[in-house]
Amino acid sequence: MSQVLSGIRVVEVSEFGMVPGCGAVLADWGADVIKVERTQGGDPVRHITAMGLGPGVGGFDGIWEIFNRNKRSIGLDLQTGDGLAALLEIVKGADVFITNFLPRTREKLRIDVEHLRAVNPRLIYGRGSAHGPKGPEAGLGGFDGLTYWMRSGAGHAATPAKSTEFVTLPGPAFGDIQTGQALAGGIAAALFHRERTGEAKVVDISLLSSGMWAMQGTLFGWNVTGAELPHSDHSNMPNPISNNYLTKDGRRIALSMHQGDRYWPRLCEIWGRPDMATDPRFKDIPSRVANNAACIKELDGIFIQRTLAEWSEALSQQDGQWTIVKVVKEAMDDPQIWANAYLQEVDYGDGRKTTLVPAPVQFDEAPNRLRAAPSLGAQSDDILRDAGISVERIGELRKSGTVV
Repeated sequence: MSQVLSGIRVVEVSEFGMVPGCGAVLADWGADVIKVERTQGGDPVRHITAMGLGPGVGGFDGIWEIFNRNKRSIGLDLQTGDGLAALLEIVKGADVFITNFLPRTREKLRIDVEHLRAVNPRLIYGRGSAHGPKGPEAGLGGFDGLTYWMRSGAGHAATPAKSTEFVTLPGPAFGDIQTGQALAGGIAAALFHRERTGEAKVVDISLLSSGMWAMQGTLFGWNVTGAELPHSDHSNMPNPISNNYLTKDGRRIALSMHQGDRYWPRLCEIWGRPDMATDPRFKDIPSRVANNAACIKELDGIFIQRTLAEWSEALSQQDGQWTIVKVVKEAMDDPQIWANAYLQEVDYGDGRKTTLVPAPVQFDEAPNRLRAAPSLGAQSDDILRDAGISVERIGELRKSGTVV
């Protein structure tokens, strides 16, 4: 296990998915991430239902687990003077502060950049927002299903032209996860910059910036063509061997062979159709592009003749890129994923076990080891003691309800 951020302390005052996702990545990489939660109920993500995944399902609190593993939790009432004073003591010993609270809330709570830098000038300050720190909508909130997915054009581009239903996010917090991961990279870069220069940076990311980054290929296409790129249409894909095909048993095989002429002759042999290798309509890339609909129709007829297992065996005998279009359960059973520790079983020590995904970046091929997400305030006393607050004062804060 390579804990490249060991010794780095991060204070996280954020809720829901985007910035907590950043904290999860930093924690996976070895940082001590202190999750500051409201005293009543904690982070609201403990209690929400997203795409049918709600609190208590399988004995876990919804998507709380995926964004808050490896962290320490303190319940702290930041609306009180004592709560703010305790936070400032914690921040004094921190390297990084991350938040997704709106500008007006940060100002009201006195946790904005200038407030925290007054007690810790070397503090790197990370902000996650919906729309960015500037412009007329800088103070407005948002969610990934709206800002990342729909406003960036991703949802429209993912929806087939002839579909009567709009394609929504493929899973809970899909855009939050991508955006939080990018923010973690920005925080790591800021730590490196501070190490070299001594200068602490403010790091910003938004759901909108992340969505635009993800869509840049499509946006570039608009720039150079003056039109939207074609929506996915199985029967009219320009490259017939970058397409998916239905098998005899109702499954799908996806091909992605961009060097088509390199793989075409061998594929024709595997398909039992050597004649297609020399057919003037299909013999090379320009021919297949010009006659793509006819080629796709031929391949539809070929793939429907064998089962998924039969095609898997056959396609493994050639060098072109392909895969099975899998359901989530099959991905969770994939031996390649487990061989690289892209999934890990986390034991909560109370009879509960679940499977979580570590941060995708590894160092020296060492997997990031995961611990269970904490209960609300599970480490409050330890965190306050680490900040130099006496046992007596901690007792007072607990008695007043400032700390849980």
